[in-house]
Amino acid sequence: MTTIPPVGTQADTTDTSKATGPGVDYQAFLKLLVAEMKNQDPTEPMDATQQISQLAQFSSVEQAVQTNSKLDQLLASSSLSQADGIIGRTVTSADGTVKGVVESVRIYSDGMIATLVGGAQLPITAGIVISAGNE
Repeated sequence: MTTIPPVGTQADTTDTSKATGPGVDYQAFLKLLVAEMKNQDPTEPMDATQQISQLAQFSSVEQAVQTNSKLDQLLASSSLSQADGIIGRTVTSADGTVKGVVESVRIYSDGMIATLVGGAQLPITAGIVISAGNE
């Protein structure tokens, strides 16, 4: 029986704190913007143009976070459809060493692993062959 260790962990589609990329996360951006507005010099308030620019940036970040969340949901749905499509089919590894009927599929953030009848596991990657039935 061939056993392949898990390739990753399940994706968490509710975490929006890291959606803005490296350096500053979404929550830190909000805190920084609010702190800047609260602590501005009353004798020299922020220029209205700068304020509108920062609010536009905030709006863009918020839209990007929502878009990323929707994309994560779409990818998860696509993975479920793909997994459902190979259960009961025969799969063969790219090198031909592992072959069997798919009993179940585990979905991870970085791929899928099929568990075959008999317990062998096979990562669903480029090069595998999927055929219609018990061969």
